Amino acid sequence: MKTVIDIRSNNSNAPPLTPSGNQRARNIAWSAKAPTVALFGNFGSNNSGNEGSLLTMVDFLRRARPEARLFCVCAHPSVVRSTLGIPAISIRRTSRYSEISNKAVRIPVRLIGKIRDLARAFREIRQADVMIVPGTGILDDFGDPPQGMPLDVLMWCLAARISGTKVAFASVGAGPIDHPVSRWLLVLAAKLAHYRSYRDTPSRVFMQNAGLNTANDAVYPDIVFKLATPAVFARRTSETGALTVGVGVMKYKGWYGFAKGGQAIFDTYLDKLAQFVIYLLERGHRVKLLTGETTDMEAVDALLLRLRSSAADRLPERVGTGLSDSLHSLMEQISETDIVVATRFHNIVCALKMEKPVISLGYSEKNDALLAEMGLGEYCQHVNAFDVDLLTAHFERAVAANQEIKGLIRARNLAFSKLLDMQYERLLSEVLPPAADVTSRFAEPAAGGRNA
Repeated sequence: MKTVIDIRSNNSNAPPLTPSGNQRARNIAWSAKAPTVALFGNFGSNNSGNEGSLLTMVDFLRRARPEARLFCVCAHPSVVRSTLGIPAISIRRTSRYSEISNKAVRIPVRLIGKIRDLARAFREIRQADVMIVPGTGILDDFGDPPQGMPLDVLMWCLAARISGTKVAFASVGAGPIDHPVSRWLLVLAAKLAHYRSYRDTPSRVFMQNAGLNTANDAVYPDIVFKLATPAVFARRTSETGALTVGVGVMKYKGWYGFAKGGQAIFDTYLDKLAQFVIYLLERGHRVKLLTGETTDMEAVDALLLRLRSSAADRLPERVGTGLSDSLHSLMEQISETDIVVATRFHNIVCALKMEKPVISLGYSEKNDALLAEMGLGEYCQHVNAFDVDLLTAHFERAVAANQEIKGLIRARNLAFSKLLDMQYERLLSEVLPPAADVTSRFAEPAAGGRNA
C-alpha cells in the first residue's frame, strides 16, 4: 500500500500535507492495512443523480472495506465534505484566464494553467491505491466543451496511471460525444482504466465505435439501483379514478445548452409539456412537478407561468412543486404519485425503483435503453421532437396496464440488484483486494471485465 498523506485541508489549491517524524510512522503503519480510495466525478454540483451515484459507492465501500480511507475529487468539495463527511478536493484550480480579453495572452496562460492542473492531479492522486469513477454519464460531453470535463477526466486518469493508482470506471454512461476533440480525450482516458463497465449496452457499443477495445468490458445496471429506497406508506386508490402524475421538469436547452438555439429548444419543450399538464388537469388528475437539479427550478417557474394563463383556477390545489435535494427525497415525492413522466435519467431510475409506471422524454439513448431493459421500450420519445398526442396515448396505455407494468419493473429490479452484486464482487477481487493481496503498484492493468 502507498503511504497515505492527510488530504483534509480545506484549501483545494494547497499542496498535500507532508507527514514527518512520528506522524509519518503512524501513517505508514495505517496504510499497510487500509487502502486509500479516491472517488472521481462531477459531485457536489446539486445534481441529485450524480450525488446518488457517489452515495451508493460510498455506502458500498463503507460496508465492504470499512478500513478504507476515502476521499473525493469533485466539482464542489465543500458540499461533499458536509454531506458525506469525507475529505474532498477540487478537480481543477480556480482560474481567471477567461477574464483575459487578449486572446494572444489568454491561450498560453490557459495552457500553463492546465499543465499546473496536471501536476496537481499527479501530486494528489498518488495518495490513492485506486481511483473509482462511480456511475454518472462521465463519458459524454453534455453541456461541456473539450477543455472542460473531457480534459479533466483525461488528466486525472493519466496522473493516476503515471503514479501507479488503479483506475476503475463502474457502470458509467458513455456517449454521445459530439465534439471530435472531446471524443479523442475521453476515449484515451478510458484506455487508461484497469477496469471498465457500462450501465447499458449502447454505452459499450458507442465506445467500441469510437475506437476503444471493449471486448472484455462489462455491462451492469446503473449503480443507483443499489441505493436504499425510503420507507413509504402504500398508496390508496382514488375512488374517483383521479391519479397523481409526477412530471419531471428539466432545464433543457439542447445537448450544448450554451449553443445557439438553446432558448428556442427550451421554450418548445415547455410549451408541449404545458399542453400535457393541461390535458391531465382537464381529466381531474393531480400533478406533482419533479426536479433533479437546482437549476431545474427555472424550468418549473417557466412551466407554471404557462399554466397560469390556461389553468390558473386549478393550479393551487392540483399542481404541486418542490425541489428535491437528494435521490432519497425525490423517491419520497415519487412515492406519492401513481405514474411518472420525466426527462432526466435519474428521475426515470427513481420511478423504477419505486415501481411506478414511467414514460420517458429523454435527451439521449440512455433513457430508451433503460426502459427497453425494463420491458417498457414503447414508452419513449426524444425530448427535442416529442409529440403531445403520442404522449397522451402512452399515458392512457400505461394507466390501463398499470399492474402488468409494475410486475415487469419488480422482476427487473431484482435482476438488476443481483447483477450489481456481481459487480461488487468483481470490484473487491480485481480492484480493491485486502491488504494481504495487494500486488505491485506498477503492475500492468487488465483490459476490463467479462460481460455481465
